[in-house]
Amino acid sequence: MSLRDLVYGAYGRRIETSLDPTDVPRHVGVILDGNRRWAKAYGEQPAEGHRKGADKIHELLGWCEEVGVEVVTLWLLSTDNLNRPPEELADLMEIIENAVRDLAATRRWRVHPVGALDLLPEHTATVLKESEAATSDIKGVLVNVAVGYGGRREIADAVRSLLQEHAERGTSIAELAEVLDVEHISEHMYTRGQPDPDLVIRTSGEQRLSGFLLWQSAHSEFYFCEAFWPDFRKVDFLRALRDYAARHRRYGA
Repeated sequence: MSLRDLVYGAYGRRIETSLDPTDVPRHVGVILDGNRRWAKAYGEQPAEGHRKGADKIHELLGWCEEVGVEVVTLWLLSTDNLNRPPEELADLMEIIENAVRDLAATRRWRVHPVGALDLLPEHTATVLKESEAATSDIKGVLVNVAVGYGGRREIADAVRSLLQEHAERGTSIAELAEVLDVEHISEHMYTRGQPDPDLVIRTSGEQRLSGFLLWQSAHSEFYFCEAFWPDFRKVDFLRALRDYAARHRRYGA
C-alpha cells in the first residue's frame, strides 16, 4: 500500500466519522460513466474499461451498505448505447450479464432490472429476469440495474401502461383526463413503490443527466465527480455524501 493510499484512507475515515446517519440518502443513483475513456487513457480496448467498471460495482454497493443506503440505481446501459458498434455491444452485453449474475450470486443484494428489456438481446433479458427472481427474498440493499434504460422511454412506457390499464377497465380518454395526476403515472414507472433518488452521482466529469431517472429526479441533489468510473474511490463516494449532507433541501418551499 502506497503512502497516497494511506493518506486517502485516513482522510476517508475522517469524512465517514463526521457523517450524521440521519443525513445519509435513502436512494442513490449512479451514472457509471467513463469506462471507454479510462480504457483509452490506459491504452486498453473498450471492453477492458467496461470490465474494470463492472469490477467496481461490488465495492460501491459495499460502501452503500456500510453507511445505510437502502436503494441504489446503477445505469449500466442506455437506450442510446444500443447504437454502438456490434462488436463493442456484444462485449458489453456479456460483461453486463456476468456482472448481474455476480451480484445475484452474492446473496447480499436484491436485484431489480429497470429498462426496456424488449430492446435487449433475449439472452441478456433472461439473465436480468432470472437474477431478479433469484434474489427476490433478499432483505439487503435493493439494486436497480438500469439496462436498456432511457428516461423518455420510461415515461412513454408508463403512460402506455396506464392507458392500457384503463382501457381494460373501460375508462374513456375523457374520463381518465378528468382524474389523471402525477401519482397515476408514478405507479407505472419502472421504480414504482420505491423512494425517489435523493442523490445522483455521475462520474467522468460530465455534468448532465443524459435522461437518467428524468421523472424520479425532480427533487434529487446532483454530484459530479471528475474520476472515470473504474477509478472511483471510496473517498469520492464519501465526498459525495458529505456534499449531499451539507445541502438544504427545500422541495420548492
